[in-house]
Order: sequence, then structure tokens, then C-alpha cells
Amino acid sequence: MATDRRRAILEAAARVIARRGVRGLRMEELATEAGVSTALIYYHFKDRAGVLRHTLEFISDRADRYTSEEDEAARPYDARAELEQTLLLEFQDLPEVRENSTAWGELRASAIFEPELRGELARATLAWIHDVADLLGRIRPTAPAPTLTASAERLTALLEGLSTRWLSGALPLAHARELTREAVTVELERLSR
Repeated sequence: MATDRRRAILEAAARVIARRGVRGLRMEELATEAGVSTALIYYHFKDRAGVLRHTLEFISDRADRYTSEEDEAARPYDARAELEQTLLLEFQDLPEVRENSTAWGELRASAIFEPELRGELARATLAWIHDVADLLGRIRPTAPAPTLTASAERLTALLEGLSTRWLSGALPLAHARELTREAVTVELERLSR
């Protein structure tokens, strides 16, 4: 039961952050959104910073779920197709993906002003970079690890920027996906040298 309430609070926090931003997150509104008392929020997360850190972890885990193909039959046969699929799943016009991407962007931007978010954000970003570097390494196994990591950093940073443009209406979804595919091609060519 405690796990269900904790999850409900984290889901509500992601919704509120996506809707109002980190600065607009108020514990009373979060409690109403989650259908719990503010005391229960503080019991589970100690303080506002704890809510933010755990929400960042929650949305990172949720992104891992929707960018990892569960169905083995639908899994791409080659590593390049798997890399493209993993990156392109960040651009789905689904409420959960939009909410996640918006909340991630808000939390990332807020880390500039809220240093307590920086450690968790750095860990989540590094995990994402390593996942992408691993996929790149399966495609280009002779590439040195630092080179793979640099390519993964460029790709993940590009995705964050494209996501912000897509979510703000400055970039159509199809174009964001096309730019991502082109970036994968450029990075793989670079790794071939």
C-alpha cells in the first residue's frame, strides 16, 4: 500500500511539474493531485528537494521502460536499428512521453538554480549516455570507449534540444525524428574513421 501511494505521489509530481514547472510545484497542489495529505508526502520524501530528486529518478525509470522494447519479436535484428528505435521512442506523441519529456526538461533547467538536483540529474544523464554508448559499441566494436562516450553525449544532448523544440511547437515531430536519424548516421560515420 505504501508503494502504491508513493508511486501515486511521483506520478502526480511528474504531472504537476510538466504542467506548472518546478517553480510551480507546491506541496498542497501535489497532495491534491495525488489524493493524499501533505503529511504523507513529507513522510515519504522528507522535503520538496526529496520530491524533486525522486521524481527525476521516477521519470528516468519511466523513460527506460518506454524506450526499451519489451516484445522480443518486435525487437530490431541489428544494433543500428535498435539504437535508432531507442532514440526515436523519445519522440512519441503520447501523453506519458510528452509529460516525461516536459518534466525532464523542467528538472534539468531547474538544476541550474537548485543545486540539490544536480547530482541525481548527472547520474541519470550519465546512465543514459552509457546506454547509448553501449549500443554504439555494438555497432562499432573497435571504436575506443572515450570516442563512443563522446558520440553518445552528442546524441543525447541533441535529443534533449530537439525534444524542447518539439514540445514548444518550434519543431514538428516528424522533423525531430528525421534529424535524429541523420545524427545517428553522422555519428556512425564518424566512429568508422
